[in-house]
Amino acid sequence: MLLATDLDGTFLGGHAADRQQLYQLVARHPDITLAYVTGRGLETVLPLLADPSLPQPDYIVCDVGATVVDGVSLQPLQPLQHEIANRWPGEQPVAEAFAPFSALIRQATPQQRRCSYFCAAEVITDDMHAVAAQLHCELLFSAEKYLDVLPRGVNKGSTLAALVAHLGIDPDTVLVAGDTLNDLSMFAQGFKGVCVGESEAGLLDGTRRLARVLHASRPGCGGILEALSHFGFLGERSIDSMRSAVQEPGESELVVVYHRLPYEEAIEDGRVVRRRHRSPNGIIPTLMSLFSAGQRGAWVAWSTVDPDTGSFEARTAVDVERYPNLVAARVALTANDVDVFYKRFSKEAFWPTLHTFWERATFREDHWQIFVEVNRKFAIAAAGEAACGATVWIHDYNLWLVPAFLRELRGDVRIAFFHHTYFPSADVFNVLPWRRAIVGSLLQCDYIGFHIPRQVENFIDVARGVMPVKALEWENCAPRYLTYGCAVGLDSMTSLIEVHGRQVRLGAHPVGLDIERIEALLATPRVQAQIDTLRGQLGAMRMILSIERLDYTKGTLGKLQAYEALLASRPELHGTITLHAICVPAAKEMMVYADLQTRIEQAVGRINGRFGRVDWVPLQYFFRALPFEELLASYASAAIMWITPLRDGLNLVSKEFVAVQGAIQGHGVLVLSEFAGAAAELKDALRTNPHDPADLLAVIGNAIDMGADEAGQRLRALHDSVRHHDIRRWSGDFLAAVEAAVDGPTISAAA
Repeated sequence: MLLATDLDGTFLGGHAADRQQLYQLVARHPDITLAYVTGRGLETVLPLLADPSLPQPDYIVCDVGATVVDGVSLQPLQPLQHEIANRWPGEQPVAEAFAPFSALIRQATPQQRRCSYFCAAEVITDDMHAVAAQLHCELLFSAEKYLDVLPRGVNKGSTLAALVAHLGIDPDTVLVAGDTLNDLSMFAQGFKGVCVGESEAGLLDGTRRLARVLHASRPGCGGILEALSHFGFLGERSIDSMRSAVQEPGESELVVVYHRLPYEEAIEDGRVVRRRHRSPNGIIPTLMSLFSAGQRGAWVAWSTVDPDTGSFEARTAVDVERYPNLVAARVALTANDVDVFYKRFSKEAFWPTLHTFWERATFREDHWQIFVEVNRKFAIAAAGEAACGATVWIHDYNLWLVPAFLRELRGDVRIAFFHHTYFPSADVFNVLPWRRAIVGSLLQCDYIGFHIPRQVENFIDVARGVMPVKALEWENCAPRYLTYGCAVGLDSMTSLIEVHGRQVRLGAHPVGLDIERIEALLATPRVQAQIDTLRGQLGAMRMILSIERLDYTKGTLGKLQAYEALLASRPELHGTITLHAICVPAAKEMMVYADLQTRIEQAVGRINGRFGRVDWVPLQYFFRALPFEELLASYASAAIMWITPLRDGLNLVSKEFVAVQGAIQGHGVLVLSEFAGAAAELKDALRTNPHDPADLLAVIGNAIDMGADEAGQRLRALHDSVRHHDIRRWSGDFLAAVEAAVDGPTISAAA
């Protein structure tokens, strides 16, 4: 069958349960072709195509019949569109001809091959009809306020009839649905039809004598469902049998969806064994702690470990003793899936774009399709674990599409998303070919969190380019965040928006540290011995510390060049300072960083060769990952921490330095790029612009020259902030915000 439906008040109207049932029926039934037939212009239909909760139309008839396009390619459907265009005299001749009628107000909406006005019924005169006739046009008045000037013989009904004939569809298999007078022309073609509940009186009067038209009692989608049953569409496959196969709810009150399992898997002697993550990532243990009180939950992540037996355990206990009610829902991925989805596509398409290096991005449709399928698998696993009304907390850009799939599967759950990486403004993000699908998916969430307010506003800026966004509530950024003091500062942040009738809350939640873990490690004899050893090696020399991954976003090369300029301009510093640059290698598969590595190593050799002495090495370069205990010793021994990313979502290294220096009551100086998210939060750092060589040189010089009193004062203020806003407060505040977004105000779990 072909369902040809108006949008506003019809396919977009009705009760939520009816909408969900009809949308899933249309999306999943193989015998339904869908056509949007609307008075909207094509531009205002596009936002609906980005909404994953709506089924995608096969055809779109818009502009009250003056435009007809393919629903997938959005290209004009020929020769139908050509024939309509030949009847239209042009926008300017029509607008000029109707300009003398002062009672008409031109609608400020996108429109093609028609001119649309606001007016009352009584102002429409014979003179207007005469002017229209001279232009070979007609007038169509609807909803007691809309007047359209259309090409003669063009309306919703005529274009729909031409489409049906063009496609060779049996007219008896067409169902039209509408609610206003401009839908009357569809019913006049003789198709079976439904005037949904609460339709305009003029439409009801105009169709009252038509035997093949049902006047439904339920509004919107409910009326269409009535008509499907009334006319016996879909044959033996009844609507009830085609209801969405509702996913049976699971038992987990909280479901964490993360790309990594809460433990590492390895094969030893042909058996799968588990071990703790070697990475000092504080996110995983913090999220795990949410289940330590016995809360029933699930952790959804991928696994590629599959012994030769061919068996795969989709659900397994995580730790029966420590987390008795936590299960791991393992999403089975092949090695190729992981390679494309994470190591290649995410890092080659999304990572550079998110960090504003779009010219480095590579976009491949075949990789995108794997990304889509992996996200679908994650959503299915989460849907199967979540209890009724559960909270599903999804993490980071690798899982952008999970909210869309999950909302379709489980409309009852709360969906929360936290974006761990930077989120750029629209002029950058919009280069992504799949931006509509990504934004449409994220807007299915109940709550979306980012590190800082600037990233929240960037997301809203992007969303406005995809669909209509109405801002409902705002928050001041001060005093928690810098306003005008750095590149990522902002004075106010939108905290509640409305999109397609749904409200989405947003918030800023900078990730914190596991302070207790850091302080406990610092107190161990092993770390104390490492600190003593490093300080002994340094002697009276002051160490400038730099720690980052090998990545073009980190600004490593520019920092080394600034250090070279510093040594060249201030020879009195020779022998008194040394730069320890720790660069963590990228994965072996990431060949995109090979050239950067070579250039960094050349700069290191040049600096040491130019300034080094027998008794002094100006630059110590470590191209390897160091154990966390060794990093703590470096933090404790450093006089200056120099962090200069060109763009960074947050930067936890800066907080680790502050935490360690604060714990030992030190007075180390933090020099931080103003393009790192943490710069908006760590207000007492020395901020530098890594894009400006002169500023890099000046600020590192200021850090070297800073007195101990000022350095100590700055460090104490930084430490107070980092210690207060720790990782537990981050997770507690985030979940409290999610609860408040759905259920109303609540007390923060971290309070």
